[in-house]
Amino acid sequence: MLLRPEHRTKLDETNDTDFYSLPRFVTHVDEGFIDRLTQLYREELTPNTRILDLMSSWVSHLPDDMEFDHVEGHGMNYEELAKNPQLDSYFVQNLNKNPQLPLKDNDFDAVTIAVSVQYLQYPEAILAEIYRILKPGGKVIISFSNRMFYQKAIAIWRDNSENGRVELVKKYFQSLSGFSTPRVLASQSSVPSFLQMLGLAGGDPFYAVIVEKII
Repeated sequence: MLLRPEHRTKLDETNDTDFYSLPRFVTHVDEGFIDRLTQLYREELTPNTRILDLMSSWVSHLPDDMEFDHVEGHGMNYEELAKNPQLDSYFVQNLNKNPQLPLKDNDFDAVTIAVSVQYLQYPEAILAEIYRILKPGGKVIISFSNRMFYQKAIAIWRDNSENGRVELVKKYFQSLSGFSTPRVLASQSSVPSFLQMLGLAGGDPFYAVIVEKII
């Protein structure tokens, strides 16, 4: 097993469903990060395909100039998902309580997880489900910065460096057979940390780990 029990703990161990019960109509990263993520989606995703936006909210950051056959959304708050104009349908589920996705095998061309992977207590189980629902050749794009709800991030993420978190996500994929060697895109911030805390545009570092289903 990749993670030990102490790695999966959170400072706030109350039910995640309660934590996300009220909608948060905000973006959790700056405009520079969002622009970079949308451009990455434009380069990596294929028009007229089926996309699963896992751990989504009221925005998905998919390019407005691309059309997809279907975009399925998952999240923790109905109101947020209902406001997301890019979702064709959506469902709410606490993945830390139930990692099994209510989706068919080999049905999606790509899965995206934006700025949320740090909250998964059983990432191996979630990635196994992602593998199941992906078509052969399908992609997974996991993006993240250095921001988080600190009390809800798992211990091994909280206590790691930024580079260590990149390696951790790579290990998540490498713990399962059937995924390609992870590709990493990284753009560390050149803005001093105290200015990052003020939300200065361009201050958020950008990381993305990309794999394909090869078996």
